[in-house]
Amino acid sequence: MVDVELDPEHYELAIRKAGEKYRQRAENSVQESFISLVLQIDTTEYTLPDEIIDVKDIYRRTGGHLNGSSGGDIEPFETAYLNNFLLYSGMSGGMATFDFLAQNRETLSRIFGEKLIFTWNTVTKKLFIGRRQKAEDTVYLHVYKYRTDEELLTDPYSAPWIKELALAYAKLMLSEARGKFGTIAGPQGGTSLNADALRSDAQASIDKLEDELKTYVDGSVGLGIIIG
Repeated sequence: MVDVELDPEHYELAIRKAGEKYRQRAENSVQESFISLVLQIDTTEYTLPDEIIDVKDIYRRTGGHLNGSSGGDIEPFETAYLNNFLLYSGMSGGMATFDFLAQNRETLSRIFGEKLIFTWNTVTKKLFIGRRQKAEDTVYLHVYKYRTDEELLTDPYSAPWIKELALAYAKLMLSEARGKFGTIAGPQGGTSLNADALRSDAQASIDKLEDELKTYVDGSVGLGIIIG
């Protein structure tokens, strides 16, 4: 008996390869997000989850002091609302006061270190913060991370593309299995296998799907207008 059909693990491999190819080539497989991180005392290195791709910036909850519970920060939008609509409603100077407070907050941020210097390793997923932490503090990381498999397979744009590529990979693997035998013996003299047809059909589908990523059929955001 000659087995020329795929097993369940082959189908799983085709789906996994299709997902990996999509994550590698498509912008739609990544989402921008914010995650919270509690900085520990005298700890400079943190390991983030595997789905995090890049860390763009670190934002502290407040500026001008280390611990957000001390209440020494100025929230400019809340101050502007109080100034314009409650204390000095109908009087001039509201926008100027807001601008002065915003500049004051910027100065406090520069003096007391609101910005954190960091390095990010995309392979080990380790975040190194170049500051000695003297108290616990909660910061928010502006990150890019992979969307989950469940999201990609329910997305109306990415799901059809991944399913078609998985089918093409399955056909390619099946053609390799059937290509080992020209014919299979049978009761009426044997049966010819369609390895060549499967291989050409699978390769044509793969080429077509890769071209579709260049035209953002999967819902990815384009690069915009580039001159030069």
